[in-house]
Amino acid sequence: MSVTPPGPLGDPLFGNGRQFADDPFGFLRACADSYGDVVRLNLGPRETYLLTNPADVERVLVADAERYTKPQFDDAMDTLLGDGLLMSDGDTWRRQRTLANPAFHNRRIGALAGVMADHAESHVADWEDGDVVDLQLELARLTVRIIVTAMFGADIDDEEVKTVQENLEPLGARFEPDPRRYLVPDWLPTRENREFDAAIDTLESVIDGIVERRRGTERDPSVDPAGPDGAGVRGPPGDPDADLPMDLLSVLLRARDRGEQTDENLRDELVTMLLAGHDTTALALTYTFYLLSNHPEARERVASEAAMATEGGSLTAADVREMEYTERVLNESMRLYPPVYTLFREPKLDVKLGGYRIPEGSALMVSQWVIHRSERWYDDPETFDPDRWAPERRSERPRFAFFPFGGGPRHCIGKAFSLMEAKIILATVCSRFDLDYEGPDLSLRGSLTMHPNHPVPMRIRER
Repeated sequence: MSVTPPGPLGDPLFGNGRQFADDPFGFLRACADSYGDVVRLNLGPRETYLLTNPADVERVLVADAERYTKPQFDDAMDTLLGDGLLMSDGDTWRRQRTLANPAFHNRRIGALAGVMADHAESHVADWEDGDVVDLQLELARLTVRIIVTAMFGADIDDEEVKTVQENLEPLGARFEPDPRRYLVPDWLPTRENREFDAAIDTLESVIDGIVERRRGTERDPSVDPAGPDGAGVRGPPGDPDADLPMDLLSVLLRARDRGEQTDENLRDELVTMLLAGHDTTALALTYTFYLLSNHPEARERVASEAAMATEGGSLTAADVREMEYTERVLNESMRLYPPVYTLFREPKLDVKLGGYRIPEGSALMVSQWVIHRSERWYDDPETFDPDRWAPERRSERPRFAFFPFGGGPRHCIGKAFSLMEAKIILATVCSRFDLDYEGPDLSLRGSLTMHPNHPVPMRIRER
């Protein structure tokens, strides 16, 4: 057996960088189809290995997770997210995760259903029959409001929402694959670098404004939107924080007062939560509505389930749990269009995967896009089939044939929050409207997350 995994040839200067930048999704799938479980790629200053077998992904993310760390590719990611949960590691990550856990306790998340439903109902109240909206933009605005209310215990006004949205484009552009970027230092004042730095400054000013409005309220139970129904997540009897608000911002402000957080730590965590907490859910819903528009029978089943869930008034967590077919649709949407389309890990020491030695310090790429669409794990993988998530069919596949929220100790802390939010928004919209896609064939671009490469126009039709 060869000690080096196979992989595609690249050009002398950029390796496989141009192929990846031109079409990251097609390139990765072609590599998986051609070279097997482990594929060696040349994507920049370090060796990169694509893993395409769920068993190897499970080893990296779960069984041997302590052998891997999060790689640092350039300073831009650190500038944007700092030591937030996505990018921190070791003791810093464990401390931040422990602090954040109460805000994402299942009981607290369940108590936020009414808040999510209120935001969703308010957002669609102005939609009229025949209107055409850019759905991705609409959903991003809605999910920004929900994450700020639910996790920051604050409101965000229309101008602040607009500011967040306007600055996401230069932030996302900085992380689109481009092999030339490794030749340009982050400190060089190129137009792209200037726009990136300005967008971060603006986004942080929005965060600073929210924090300033919340100063002095972090011990006031009334600011937690989960209210008394979110009680019971505070800790053991005698916990000094037992009756205090558990929204994330309150938790972090109290930690700062105890000297466990700096203002910079707090800002990093809030920027991470604002970006990751709204973007991935908005994208998952965008792709779901796109697929439902193309599959009217599935749309009717979701609408029927939504009508039953909403007939008693505002949605509750119990209503959401009953929406089994809607959850299958969401899973199938995230299989076909995973908002997070690849994850990276770095081995702390030489490891053996797929029969090959992977050297310390290399980059491991575990791609949801590749594995979710592989015919090795799915029959007719290009076909939209929500019923493949029926229990008897789901049990036939390896555990990590589907991992839209990652896995292991570093699985997405907001998984339960995101799934409940998505089902509530789907129920709110589908019980009242049909959305018909009127755009071009869907084209995708890769950045930190997978975005449509164009607006997503949807015509609103009242049911």
